[in-house]
Amino acid sequence: MATRLYSSTSVETTLASTINNSVTSMTVATGTATTLLGGVTVVANSQFTVALDPDTINEEIVFITAGPSGDTFTIVRARAGSSAVTHSTGASVKHVLTSDDLTAFAGGISPVATLGFSGSTSGTTTLQATAVAGTNTLSLPATTTDTLAGIAATQTLTNKTLTSPKINLTLNAQTGTTYTLVAADSGKLVTSSNAAAVVITIPPSLFAAGEQINVQSIGVGLTSFAAGSGVTITSTGATSAAPILRAQFSACTIICTASNTFTVIGDLS
Repeated sequence: MATRLYSSTSVETTLASTINNSVTSMTVATGTATTLLGGVTVVANSQFTVALDPDTINEEIVFITAGPSGDTFTIVRARAGSSAVTHSTGASVKHVLTSDDLTAFAGGISPVATLGFSGSTSGTTTLQATAVAGTNTLSLPATTTDTLAGIAATQTLTNKTLTSPKINLTLNAQTGTTYTLVAADSGKLVTSSNAAAVVITIPPSLFAAGEQINVQSIGVGLTSFAAGSGVTITSTGATSAAPILRAQFSACTIICTASNTFTVIGDLS
């Protein structure tokens, strides 16, 4: 739907030449196009309502949709229930508010099924409420600059308090005797299950400070940790740089404390 434009300082003018009932442009008296618009700029997908021969039997409502080019406008004829007719040179041209404008306004105010916003550079975003019972209120942030959090978006939340959160820990079950951690293991529980000893390697340049990986040794073979090239591991284990889980079902957390630096805390031997 085109954006409707209005002006409280529009100045009435006249046609500079006769128009028949089919033309799609009109020229107003020399030098009056700008004052007719009253400070409004007609851009793409917008319209400015005027009446030709207002308050007469020949009154016709038209939309100005482009211009002026000099004193000539592009117009859409026969709006708001009026008919396209011939208008003579000197016919009045006046900015008006019509029933068509009011109908558009009524249809655009709350409540509406959807609400569309034009993007800052391109595209549009549409807000649409799901089926709800009663009246609901959505309060937007009162800050001057903010971004709404999306359910599926990857975002960083700051200064938020979670009340009774439900956090599901994703599992990565490993059954071999060697495994090298991957980026997707961050925040997961990696389980190792093998009858023989298992070595988990912590690789370089993969995790950022603050990321954590949980590990549990659930097989008979115990799990130890090895440092990838350039990686430093610290722990309270007997061998600090290569700790080992103490027993079957022992667990630990690997914490990245700095670039390529990790500490392993948990049930170590």
